[in-house]
Amino acid sequence: MTQTVYQNMNLYDGEEEKVTSNSYFVVDDETGKITAMGAGVAPAGDNVVDLEGKFVMPGLINCHTHINNSSTAYDGDPTANVVETTVRAVQHLHDFLKSGVTYIRECGSTYDIDITLSRMIEEGKITKTPEIMPSGMAYSMTGGHGDSPHFAHLVDSPDEMRKAVRQGLKKGAKNIKVMATGGVMTKNDFMDDPQLSVAEMRAAVEEAHHKGLIVAAHAEGNAGIGNAIKAGVDSIEHGFYVDDDQIDMMLKQGTYLTATVVADWAFPTYAVGIMPDWEVKKASDALDDLRKNITHAKNRGVKITLGTDAGTPFNDYFQTPTELQLLTEQGFTNYEALQTSVHSAQLMKIDDEYGTLAIGKYADFLVLDENPLTDVKAVAQKDKAVYKKGQRAY
Repeated sequence: MTQTVYQNMNLYDGEEEKVTSNSYFVVDDETGKITAMGAGVAPAGDNVVDLEGKFVMPGLINCHTHINNSSTAYDGDPTANVVETTVRAVQHLHDFLKSGVTYIRECGSTYDIDITLSRMIEEGKITKTPEIMPSGMAYSMTGGHGDSPHFAHLVDSPDEMRKAVRQGLKKGAKNIKVMATGGVMTKNDFMDDPQLSVAEMRAAVEEAHHKGLIVAAHAEGNAGIGNAIKAGVDSIEHGFYVDDDQIDMMLKQGTYLTATVVADWAFPTYAVGIMPDWEVKKASDALDDLRKNITHAKNRGVKITLGTDAGTPFNDYFQTPTELQLLTEQGFTNYEALQTSVHSAQLMKIDDEYGTLAIGKYADFLVLDENPLTDVKAVAQKDKAVYKKGQRAY
């Protein structure tokens, strides 16, 4: 067994709100896990990497992605076939890792390609990418948000949902994505529209929870958010119009909230005059409300996770650091923004090995020129070093 010592760093381990100078950690080169760490004189190792006093932090965990989409094409480029979509998805995975994202959770993937790509990454057939918690295709009512080519199972009763989810789990889905409301990118529905019923979503939750897996609900409008929480989902995605009664339920049940602020922010920032007016208006009308409501939920104690909805228009696969910046602009401290990545690991039930830098966890980390606890914009550094399981990838 060979070991590599990483030394002479300013370490933010993801746990405490502090940076420890002159830190080191030791990585088992075979497993990629940290075997020792501390401050001061580092122990001897087979290999030594001097990080020259730079700032080290955990890799980011983005728990709401769509690797199949084209962020420059309307509605994810539905004309793309499975080959084109897969090639594009692999490039997006590389982009994610370059940006500092070392693990993702897919929340709806055309052709179930994330299931296959996740397996290939585990087998070492694809390298220099984040690991994937795959969802396969999403689950939508007929005519609902998600009823687009090859993207969702269409279900219109609890029994249809139960069978479809069982089929998804058989294929290898590790989390389930349900559509509780309308959304921005579908013309004939709205964020306020409840879609899948409580009973339909509860069937999905029961089947996933039987296997110890999690369920995410696309839920933007108030009524659908309430339905999804009542159904027992593990995370509310977007949650733009969450209210205090729903926050009470989320705190009682331990429900997480994935804000995806950047996905909505991108429309009024970049899409005016390019995307349809109705689509830009939907996003623009919601932006101030969602920022206020998400921050209020955080202040009341709801755990906010890190997710970007990457792949929606003008929301590319380098935008995860932008999400952190947007959170600080609406009242999160730098530390609170960074903690959203830790919350993603907790939601995904991978926090025993990912999310923070500690003995027994994988050495997924970023090397930055500046202190992210002082200014979270440091994470957006374009030439930062990115390590996956102790090996430098970029």
